[in-house]
Amino acid sequence: MPFGRTSVTHWTRPVVVQALILSLALAGLVALGGGRTPSAALDRTEPVAVTTNQVAVPSAPMGWASWNSFASSIDYNTIKAQADALVSSGMAAAGYKYVNIDDGWWQGARDSNGKIVTDESLFPGGMKAMADYIHSKGLKAGIYTDAGKQGCGYYFPTTKPAAPNTGSEGHYQQDMQTFQEWGFDFVKIDWCGGDKEGLDQETTYKAISAANDAAAAVTGHKLVLSFCEWGTGNPWNWGAGTAPMWRTSTDIIFWGGSPSSANMLANFDKTLHPSSQHTGYYNDPDMLMVGMNGFTAAQNRTHMSLWAISGAPLIAGNNLTTMSTTTRDILTNSEVVAIDQDARGLQGVKVAEDTKDLQVYSKVLSGTGKRAVLLLNRTSAAASITARWADLGLTTASASVRNVWTATNAGTSATSYTTSVPAGEAVLLTVSGTEAAGTTYEAESSSNTLAGTAANATCASCSNGSLVGWIGNSSANTLTFNNVNASASGVKLATIGYVNGDSTARKATLQVNGQQPTVVSFPPTGSWTTPGTVSVLVGMAKGSTNTLKFSNSTSWAPNLDAVLLQDIAGTNGNEIIGVGSNRCLDLAKNTIVNGTQLALWDCVGGHNQTFTSTSRGELAVYGNKCLDAYNSGTANGTKVIIWDCTGGTNQKWTVNSNGTITNNLSGLCLDAVNNGTANGTKLDLWTCNGGTNQKWTLN
Repeated sequence: MPFGRTSVTHWTRPVVVQALILSLALAGLVALGGGRTPSAALDRTEPVAVTTNQVAVPSAPMGWASWNSFASSIDYNTIKAQADALVSSGMAAAGYKYVNIDDGWWQGARDSNGKIVTDESLFPGGMKAMADYIHSKGLKAGIYTDAGKQGCGYYFPTTKPAAPNTGSEGHYQQDMQTFQEWGFDFVKIDWCGGDKEGLDQETTYKAISAANDAAAAVTGHKLVLSFCEWGTGNPWNWGAGTAPMWRTSTDIIFWGGSPSSANMLANFDKTLHPSSQHTGYYNDPDMLMVGMNGFTAAQNRTHMSLWAISGAPLIAGNNLTTMSTTTRDILTNSEVVAIDQDARGLQGVKVAEDTKDLQVYSKVLSGTGKRAVLLLNRTSAAASITARWADLGLTTASASVRNVWTATNAGTSATSYTTSVPAGEAVLLTVSGTEAAGTTYEAESSSNTLAGTAANATCASCSNGSLVGWIGNSSANTLTFNNVNASASGVKLATIGYVNGDSTARKATLQVNGQQPTVVSFPPTGSWTTPGTVSVLVGMAKGSTNTLKFSNSTSWAPNLDAVLLQDIAGTNGNEIIGVGSNRCLDLAKNTIVNGTQLALWDCVGGHNQTFTSTSRGELAVYGNKCLDAYNSGTANGTKVIIWDCTGGTNQKWTVNSNGTITNNLSGLCLDAVNNGTANGTKLDLWTCNGGTNQKWTLN
């Protein structure tokens, strides 16, 4: 039932769970008119049917950008030729719509009013003429700036001399409005100036987002924002609700360099933040290197597979006018693109690594029991890799398997599927099976709490006169789902049932336990009597004390009905809880930086507190970082940090029956410094002494 009724009632009934389906009370969904409380709002009749209406969320942007192939050597004719080729090659028809002009288009001149002046010897008619041409091909136009006073071309000149004053700092709204007036649809905002000036990433980019909104209020033409601060400010914590995409790593290729599988894998690893990517917001591992000199066809296919399983923006960087048929076919493979662009908008997660560097990733797709599965071989020899259905959140019943790149059905298999994967390559599959059971939590339940001045009220002042659940026009309204149970710590699939009869998306902030909150977007469902669902991936702690709190501060939100929680068993791990502190090993602000020292913090069940014990004796977090004795130290006081998993003995640990955890290289105990129990207490190695600061529970 949608919450926001005139009373809160506890429903007693058996939980009915079908694959990715929420039991929504169709008769009770609120249809509004004139600020009246509709009679449907009083109807307690159980629905006969349940909804399977998974609402499509905005997909990750697809297109082409100039930097990888041309650096600063760009002009009207160069961009025109690439736009023409995007269409003639069939890439536009495959979904590649954006033509993004990167650094080098502007040399920093402004007029007396501070407005950007374009060099019309390079772009005759100015940038509006360029955008107009791109639009004439049925495409969308993208442009570039920097968050600082100086752009990247000033600090790192390539094919042109250093150009000062090529950033937007001090002109955020003016420049956003200028780009909008020129007709551009997309803007990439780099971070070279911001980095050199020591600006705060979150504050700066949120100011640019607000400037884009303010400019659009004048022009009516809002830009798609691409934040490019290279992951330095943990944008996965604050990007959702601020921009559709944000970079999670440094450039995948530097000008003058060659494509590198090492860089490709590094950028892929750094983009895996599954709770941040949902409902139209995307982690961005940078532009594609597919088709650039130095990559084989097999490497190009692996590259596309990695970006597709992570649901990343697909921004090609090769020269489209000279690309081979093989490159074109790789970039436009319809099954691969469909995985990347899946309407559910989720990110793949690692679900198995039985043998080091033989990895299995799974992405939940739209529909029932649908998964994309990537088998990745990072070793130098061919090897067999197995995907187990239970790890994917499916039952062990028979499932059909399809090899995406060969476009062949691989048959039907019970329990699992195994195939050989060549050295350094990947096999991309789709799997159709049976969803494992989950649990539905109703909004109208005695275990859940509804709070706020507009709760249970008809909103007569709303623009559509609707009953809007707990939100109204107040900032003090929340709905909390309490006593949410997880059989193990790990990633869960949360499918949220809601109604949004408006013509635009409504938003609410979701916070799981005490983790970093994220803004969830709820697209229109068609009417106030039409239910729909969107999905997010959430990290939860083992046990029944988890909470999911939805709230809002400035915008209208949808009516929420229920949440279905399903396990993705291959992600399950443990919180490591101090006996003396009752606090968890934690990485502050979900950082992924090598060398970050672990600390104690209140247990919240996030990805930054969930550790997987591998068959090699490692304790891995985020799926690809290992608990590590700094610099292979063996002395008392050696810092305990995270580092890329290397297989070293300093990354291997023994969990002992007496509650201690000892490092296999030194034999020293995992230790809370100075017997500390407070949040922020650092972790190190120390001679085992039996203290409670050296005893741990894996939950």
